[in-house]
Amino acid sequence: MTKGHLSERPADALSERNPRVVSAVKLHRAPQRRKTGLFLAEGANSVTAALQTGRVRELFYSPTAAERDHALIAGAVADGVRATLVSERAAEHLGETVTAPGLVAVCDLVDIGLDEVLAAEPRMLAVPVEIAEPGNAGTLIRVVDSVGADAVVLAGDAVDPHNGKCVRASAGSLFHVPIARHRDVAETLDALTAAGITILATAADGEVDLDDADELFTGRVAWLFGNEAHGLAPAVTARADHRIRIPIRGRAESLNLATAAAICLYANSRVRYR
Repeated sequence: MTKGHLSERPADALSERNPRVVSAVKLHRAPQRRKTGLFLAEGANSVTAALQTGRVRELFYSPTAAERDHALIAGAVADGVRATLVSERAAEHLGETVTAPGLVAVCDLVDIGLDEVLAAEPRMLAVPVEIAEPGNAGTLIRVVDSVGADAVVLAGDAVDPHNGKCVRASAGSLFHVPIARHRDVAETLDALTAAGITILATAADGEVDLDDADELFTGRVAWLFGNEAHGLAPAVTARADHRIRIPIRGRAESLNLATAAAICLYANSRVRYR
C-alpha cells in the first residue's frame, strides 16, 4: 500500500513471494541486517516503540492485525509511514514466533558507537561482557530501561541486539535505551576508565556487599555482567575498581544474569534517584 492509505481488503495483500516481503524476510539473518542497516521488530509493543522513535521504514500487517491493531496501523499511516497489507502466510514468514502477530516493522538499526554513549556523560551503565543468549540480552535491556539507567554497552563477542528474540524480549525497550557494541573488551574497559567512570563487577566473592555500596552509587558507574555460562573472566574482574557481592540469604547457589543485573541496577537506581 502507498503512504497515507490503509487497506484491509485481502485481495490487496502481498503474498510471501512478493519481492518486498522476500527482502524483509531476509532480515532474520545477521549478515543481511549488517548489509542493509535494517532489522525487523515484531508485535505491538516493539512496533509502537519503533514508531514513537521514528525508526520504521515500512510496516507490514496481516488482515488479522488490521482488525486487532487498526488504531496503531492507522496512526502509523497518518504519520506518513508506508503500511503494507500482506497475506496471513506472508505474515508467518515475516514473523519468528509460533503464532505470528501479523505486525512487523522494518526498522533502522539502533546501535551507536561507544564514543557516543560516553560523550553523553552517563551516570549508570550496564556492560554485559560476551553475553550470548538473545533472550537474556533483551531482558537486560528492558531492566536498564525500567530502572532509568543510561545505556547498555555490549562488550566482546556479544549477541546482536537486533536478533529477533532479543528484540521481542526487550518489549520495546530496545528503542528507548542507547545501545553500543564494542568487540574489544580491554578497549571498552580502557574507555570507561578514561571517561572517569567507576567500574563495578559482580562477583560471588566480591569484597563489597551490595547492601554497603550506596556511597559508590552516588558517582558515575558501569556494571560488568558476565557471560551466562562462564561469568566474568578473572582478568576482566581484576580490571574492575570494585567487586560487588549480592548477599544471598536463602539456599540458592547463585543467580542468573538477568536476575543479578536487575538486583544490582535497582540498588544503584534507588540511590541515584533518591
